[in-house]
Amino acid sequence: MPNPEPTRCGWVNLNEPLYVAYHDHEWGNPAHDDQRLFEMLCLEGAQAGLSWITILKKRDHYRAAFDHFDPEQIAHYDEAKVAALLDNPGIVRNRLKVNAFISNARAYLDLRDSGTTLDSFLWSFVGGEPIINHWRSLSEVPAQTPASQAMSKALLKRGFRFVGPTICYAFMQACGMVDDHTLDCFKRQPG
Repeated sequence: MPNPEPTRCGWVNLNEPLYVAYHDHEWGNPAHDDQRLFEMLCLEGAQAGLSWITILKKRDHYRAAFDHFDPEQIAHYDEAKVAALLDNPGIVRNRLKVNAFISNARAYLDLRDSGTTLDSFLWSFVGGEPIINHWRSLSEVPAQTPASQAMSKALLKRGFRFVGPTICYAFMQACGMVDDHTLDCFKRQPG
């Protein structure tokens, strides 16, 4: 008798192995590496107006196109590099989003140069510990929260772009700042 598929959050398309793997191995796992946090913040912004699976399928292309999300390199991109990125079919070719990655890299470096890590800055909005929610179904999960609104406001003030409160909440979910695995999901942590 084969093992039955475990129950997952309702947003996971079981016909998309990439989505299943993302849910099972990344989404909701607390992330503290500054470069990973920077990458996820940029990619969540790139997703604005699109489905996450679109970005997930392009993630390797984004990593190659944006120097593996090295803020030092991205901060120095010039118009020639922007033009090359806008010709790259492997990413979402939106000038505002491409320019946002560059602004975000510069804001990241400014934050770092002020003596603050991206990790400590972002995790401060949840008190340094994941918020564990108790949602029974996907319909209960909010699109934004007071914490994501505060994060958005602070990021915008520091020069980050494409970091509205809904994007920030999706980022918080992805990076484990909030645990929004539904109660029936096998990834659900006790708490």
